[in-house]
Amino acid sequence: MKASPQHDAATTILHSGEVVCNDFGNVFCVSADLSLFRFITTELTRGYFLEHNEAKYTERREKVYTCLRIPKELEKLMTFGFFLCLDTFLYVFTLLPLRVILALLRLVTVPCCGLSGSRLLQPAQVCDVLKGFIMVLCYSMMGYVDYAMMYHLIRGQSVIKLYIIYNMLEVADRLFSSFGQDILDALYWTATEPKEKKRAHIGVIPHFLMAVLYVFLHAILIMVQATTLNVAFNSHNKSLLTIMMSNNFVEIKGSVFKKFEKNNLFQMSNSDIKERFTNYILLLIVCLRNMEQFSWNPDHFWVLFPDVVMVIASEVAVDVVKHAFITKFNDISADVYGEYRASLAFDLVSSRQKNAYTDYSDSVSRRMGFIPLPLALLLIRVVTSSVKIQGSLSFMCVLLFYLGMITLKVLNSIVLLGTSCTFVKEANMEEKLFEPPPSAASSRANSRANRTKHVHISPQGSLAHCSRTATVQRENSDSDTFLTTPDGDDDDKIINADTGLEEEGLKQRTPKKDLLEIDRFTICGNRID
Repeated sequence: MKASPQHDAATTILHSGEVVCNDFGNVFCVSADLSLFRFITTELTRGYFLEHNEAKYTERREKVYTCLRIPKELEKLMTFGFFLCLDTFLYVFTLLPLRVILALLRLVTVPCCGLSGSRLLQPAQVCDVLKGFIMVLCYSMMGYVDYAMMYHLIRGQSVIKLYIIYNMLEVADRLFSSFGQDILDALYWTATEPKEKKRAHIGVIPHFLMAVLYVFLHAILIMVQATTLNVAFNSHNKSLLTIMMSNNFVEIKGSVFKKFEKNNLFQMSNSDIKERFTNYILLLIVCLRNMEQFSWNPDHFWVLFPDVVMVIASEVAVDVVKHAFITKFNDISADVYGEYRASLAFDLVSSRQKNAYTDYSDSVSRRMGFIPLPLALLLIRVVTSSVKIQGSLSFMCVLLFYLGMITLKVLNSIVLLGTSCTFVKEANMEEKLFEPPPSAASSRANSRANRTKHVHISPQGSLAHCSRTATVQRENSDSDTFLTTPDGDDDDKIINADTGLEEEGLKQRTPKKDLLEIDRFTICGNRID
C-alpha cells in the first residue's frame, strides 16, 4: 500500500535536525539545537498571512468605517431633530396665540349668528383654548417666583451639593416629561371626547387643574436647572462648570456597555435630540440673565462665549462617542440613522393629512419627550423680566420681532415639510400615508362580532378559527399607522379552554413592532426594555 504524502512529510528527518509534523495539516518545526540566537532569529523573521482569516479582518475594517461615519450620520439626525423641536417651540409663540384668538372669536360669533346646529368649537380649537388658558394661568403664577432670590440661594451652596442637585434635577426632568404629556393628552381627550350617558372620567376641571399644576412645576424645575447653570458660569474658578460637563461623560459609562437594539437606539437618539435642544434654550436663558446684569454690554457676551462653546462641544463629543461605541458593540450599521430620520419625517408628513390623529407638536412630544409649554413659559418669564418695554417705539420693535418669528416659523415649516417628503420617498413609506385610520366605532363593532363568533364556534373548528382570527388581527395591525400605539383589548382575546389555544393565538397575532409603531414618549430617556 502506497504511503500518503502527509505520512511521508510527518516522518521526514532533515539534515539540520528538524522534524516536520503535519498531523493536523499544519507544519511545525522542532529544532534539535535550541538556542537564544535561533529563537530571536525566528521571532524576527517569522511571517503570518492575514488572508487566511479574510472574513474576520474585513468585518473589523467595516466596524472602523462605521465608527468614522457615525459623526456625520448622527449630526444629520440631530440637525433634523433640532429643527423639528424648533418648529414645535416656535409654534407656541407664533401660531398658538393666533389660533386661540380665532377660537375665541368663533366662540363669540357662533351664538350671535344663531347657528345652533353647529358645534361651538372644533376639537382642535378646544385644545388650543386649553393650551392658551394653561399658559396664561401658569405665567401669572410664575410672577410670584423670585428669580434673584433663587439665584442667591443656589449660589450659597457648596460645589458638591450643587453637583448632586443638578443630577437630581436631570432625573426629575425626565420623570416629569414621562408623565406630563399623558396629563395633557388626558385633558384634551376629556374635553373633546363624544359625550355618553355614563361618564367614565373625573371631569374636565380636575384634569385642567392637574395640567396647570404640572406645567407650573415643570417650569419651576427648568428654572432651577437654568439657575444652577448660571451659577456655574459665574463661578470664579469654573470648577462647578467643569464638574457639570464631566457629568456628560458619565453618561457614556451608563450607556455604552448595555445591549441595544434598533428600537432602543432610536429612543436614545430622540432623548439626545431633546436634551441638546433643551440645553441650547438653557444657555440662551443664562446669556439673557447675564447680559441683563451687565446692562447689555456686548463685551460681556464675548466673556461668556468660550464657556458656551465648551458646553456645546462637550455635549456633541459625548453624543458622538456614545453612539459610535453603541453601534460598534451591537453591530448596528450607520445607515440606521437614515431610518430614524425617515421615521421622524413620517410624523411630520402624517400630521399634515386631513385625517391626522393629532397635532404635529404633540406628535413630536411623544416621539422625543419634548414638551414645549414649560420651556416656553420659562423663556417668556425671563424675557419679560429682562427686557423693559416702554414707549411706542418699543411696542413697534416687539411687533416687528413677532412678525419675524412668524416668518421664521413658516419658512422652517416649509423647508421641513419638503425635506420630510424627500426622506419618506427615499424610505419607500408613501403607501403608509394613504392607509385609512381605523375608527373607534368600527373597532368596537369588530370586537362584538368576534365575541359572537367565539360563542358559536365548535371545538372541531376552533383551530382554524384561531388561526383565521390571528391572520385578520395581524392584517388590521399592519394597516395601523405609527401615530397610535395599539392597546391590548381583553374583549379580543381568543378564549378556548378546551383546546388551550389562547396563548398560541396571542403569539400569532402579536406583530413585531417597527420604528413607526412605538410610542417614544412613554419610554422616555435611556431606559432599555
